[in-house]
Amino acid sequence: MPKKTSSPSTTTATPLALSDLHIRLDALEKEHQSILKQIKRKRTELKNFVEQMRSLATDIFHRATPKFQKMAELDQEIHALFKEILTTRKFGKQTQKNVEAVYRQLQLTGIISLKFDGDDEDDADTELDELFENFKAQNDGSQETTEHRHQHSQTQEFLESPSASRTDESRKIRQTFLRLAEIFHPDRVTDSETLQSHTEIMKEINRAYQEGDLARLLEIERQHQIGEAIDNNSEDDLTRKCRTLEQQNEILVTQYENLKRELRLAKNTPEGMMVSDARKAAKKGLDSVTMMLETIEYQINIVSEIRDFVKDFQAQKITIKEFLNGPATLQSLNQETMEDMLEQMLSELDGVIIF
Repeated sequence: MPKKTSSPSTTTATPLALSDLHIRLDALEKEHQSILKQIKRKRTELKNFVEQMRSLATDIFHRATPKFQKMAELDQEIHALFKEILTTRKFGKQTQKNVEAVYRQLQLTGIISLKFDGDDEDDADTELDELFENFKAQNDGSQETTEHRHQHSQTQEFLESPSASRTDESRKIRQTFLRLAEIFHPDRVTDSETLQSHTEIMKEINRAYQEGDLARLLEIERQHQIGEAIDNNSEDDLTRKCRTLEQQNEILVTQYENLKRELRLAKNTPEGMMVSDARKAAKKGLDSVTMMLETIEYQINIVSEIRDFVKDFQAQKITIKEFLNGPATLQSLNQETMEDMLEQMLSELDGVIIF
């Protein structure tokens, strides 16, 4: 019987443990990618929120403008009626004071606009037109977005800061920018296809640099597979790469915190709160804009009744006693209800126009 021969034993070579530098580099690269993903998500969240603010404000502007114009017309009518009453009617001294007090009270409670001596009759229209013009100008597509304006402002503060850390950060951003510009500057190519491609890429690079957006610069670098070649067996190369990643990660963390702060600030603006209210209403199957328009319509009806009441007094259809008692509409509303209604009306008007 043939003797069994045992096969030679094989030993698996145990790979050498990663050096401290390799472990450190791996951890830094994972942290780097994680921060970049967080920035991308937060940037998208901010962009979507700003777009929703703009969309909601535009929707309100277009749908509510006729109602606000109606309110402005009613306001002018009431002022004109009181002007005629106080200049053409013959009252006793006390009655004159009482009528003036009613007129002043309507202004102080916000039912009609404040009117000072020497105001022109066209002031209300002029003011409304100016506010609407400002709104349209700020919502013009050619204007910078809120996000870009804020980021540009942050970049200016960032680059102008005298601190050593800020100077170092701006230097790192500039180094990345110059490295990309060296490769993608259109002047460095001759064929038309590459020229067009590099021109578009360079626009992105310039925009990211102007906004101090290191994350976007690094995204462009990674997207086009541009990076510093390192020797994994060189301690100097690994150390330099680790130091670069540490510095970049510090800047990226700051950028991420800035995006978080900007989103928080946007949510706390009147427009941002309107978006939050709209989202809450939508969850209940309600349209917040429609609800707001219904409230404005209700307010228009009340002011219309006041206008008609003053007009009846001007035409001497009611007595001074009836006039001083006020219209039935106001009598049926208690003071707290009126104040809440007027406060809501004014806040909605501010929220729509000042954006």
